Amino acid sequence: MSTENSSQRPSLEQQSHSRNSLRQHYINIRNSVSPKQQKEQALRLLECFQRNVMSPKLQKVALYITNKAELDTAPLISFLWQLNIDVYVPVLHPFCKGHLLFIRYAQTTPMTHNKYAIAEPILDVRNVIPLAELDTMLVPLVCFDEHGNRLGMGGGYYDRTLSAINKLSHKNKPQIELIGLAYDIQKALSLPNEKWDVPLTKVLTPSRLYRF
Repeated sequence: MSTENSSQRPSLEQQSHSRNSLRQHYINIRNSVSPKQQKEQALRLLECFQRNVMSPKLQKVALYITNKAELDTAPLISFLWQLNIDVYVPVLHPFCKGHLLFIRYAQTTPMTHNKYAIAEPILDVRNVIPLAELDTMLVPLVCFDEHGNRLGMGGGYYDRTLSAINKLSHKNKPQIELIGLAYDIQKALSLPNEKWDVPLTKVLTPSRLYRF
């Protein structure tokens, strides 16, 4: 897959398009990835992770279970399991609307589907991890730009999670490594941002690790 953006991209970004218009544009780009390419890109992502992110310090990693045309995390999750690294995935918070909990995810974890038809573990409070105890969080996104700005699906779930992590860092808590995951074709020139947006310092794609 080419790392170049579509020919439509500059004209879209140079105009005053809403975040929703940009979001839909990049969702369409992401949806254009064929099933065969998805598998290829997932394996390349794993290789890039092994080269650029893997460290003996990694013990508790949060990431997402792939939905639809998102960059597939299944090979990466299997790799982490093989190394006995604890994997945590998000579930919708049952009481705090718009928030996420992160639950330990293993091969034997009983699963369900949430209101968005996304697979998630059945909630068990014994397997919930406080954010401060995570080493690394791999964050899904619709697109990102050259400054680390991120645009998600619009529900605000990860915006709230990233904001909570950002507050932890200001309280001298152990810093959590935040890394966006995306196809190369999800990179934009520039994205609008709001006061609640938390920029990423790194984004991992199948071809490289971006640092901002």
